Amino acid sequence: MKKVDVGKLDPTFLEALILSFPRDKRVILGPGVGKDAAVIDFGKFCLAIKTDPITFTSRNLGWYVVNINANDVACVGATPRWFLLTLLLPEKKTSDSLVENIFKEVISACKKLGIFLIGGHTEITHNLDRPIAIGQMIGEVKKEKVVRNSGAREGDIIILTKGIAIEGTYLIYRERERELKGKVPSQILERIRNFLYNPGIGVVKEALLASNNVKVHSMHDPTEGGLMTGLWELAYASRVGMRIDKEKIPILEETKVICKIYRLDPLKLLASGALILTLSSQEGEKLCQIYERENISYKVIGKVVSPKEGVRMVENGKEFIISGNHKDEIAKLW
Repeated sequence: MKKVDVGKLDPTFLEALILSFPRDKRVILGPGVGKDAAVIDFGKFCLAIKTDPITFTSRNLGWYVVNINANDVACVGATPRWFLLTLLLPEKKTSDSLVENIFKEVISACKKLGIFLIGGHTEITHNLDRPIAIGQMIGEVKKEKVVRNSGAREGDIIILTKGIAIEGTYLIYRERERELKGKVPSQILERIRNFLYNPGIGVVKEALLASNNVKVHSMHDPTEGGLMTGLWELAYASRVGMRIDKEKIPILEETKVICKIYRLDPLKLLASGALILTLSSQEGEKLCQIYERENISYKVIGKVVSPKEGVRMVENGKEFIISGNHKDEIAKLW
């Protein structure tokens, strides 16, 4: 029996499983590697549907599960509207206050994004050592506004918002707070303490600003496996190549400090909070102006090229290939 490591399944193995299922003609966007959400044709409008669990952490569980699922729905151009929550709780470790805090976070996140909690499931689960939340987000979008995760085109510019590894930086801080107090200046730790909210792990605002105002060819929020995996997934789904300028990738100071201490590659670290977009240069100029007006930081980090060139990172004149299925760096700390 082949050993399977922690993290995402091998993409080619997963795709073979997915392709064995029959397809419904009303499904505009179905399952696939690098595809954020399903989109179903309901006439004038489409429903976008996503489900995702939170397994790396049990802290701020409610905030995480709403935002992570909302991000993926927004990446196909849909506005997140309705949310269902499945909450699995550990036997002998669950209290009323624990459950109340999770629900308070869910309600707070939903209110901020204009989302309604419409159902779900809760249970105390045998042999579970921590609470696990699985969300299902439903959004809606006009048919002509659907953004396909497989829509990147040769010649597109690639924009990245905010910075990479926001989620990973925050998570390491929460798990290693005592240890970091003696190694990192207090002002940096204070900023990381608020990373979940500022700059934040959500990308709904920047995704909808893009899809509602310019012609976006594709969007993807890099998560597990970091920016490296996110770029590869988008290129794989679109059957294109990419040429990325490593020096232009925005890495926040706080992330650099944390990654240096633990010898982690920020390009392969949990990256919720960043958004990858591909679009024409002309539309990209319009979007950059919009982001500047809305105080959303961004960088043009590369260009979409022929699939023959593969996905390449350029640094100081040297190039190296980006392959798929990077194991997330955070696994090294557990």
